[in-house]
Amino acid sequence: MFTVCKEFSFSAAHAIRGHTRGCQNLHGHNYRVRLCVASERLDALGMVIDFADLKAIAQEVLGRFDHSVLNDHPPFDAERNTTAELLAEHVYREVAARLPAGRRMRRVEVWETDTSAAIYEA
Repeated sequence: MFTVCKEFSFSAAHAIRGHTRGCQNLHGHNYRVRLCVASERLDALGMVIDFADLKAIAQEVLGRFDHSVLNDHPPFDAERNTTAELLAEHVYREVAARLPAGRRMRRVEVWETDTSAAIYEA
């Protein structure tokens, strides 16, 4: 199994509904997202996925979040909270749906700070 990872970043604000330690208030992060894609076979060029193609997919998924309030975007605009864990799961599913045949999501990491991250793997 081959795996490649690429990191992306965006700045956004959010508020966690029901939190009682301050995060219920609107606040922001400089998010860092690491996408890891796997394949048992490499393409004709010897790649799992071209990093430029992964960047384009990430832009489709993450671009709408940059400089916005996460709570304003589906699926976070109703009941679903904007925790790093739920954001990682959402990004995993959205990126996975856009990958070429034979490629699969291996892991998504969402970092809110340099020391705090959530990981979703399936």
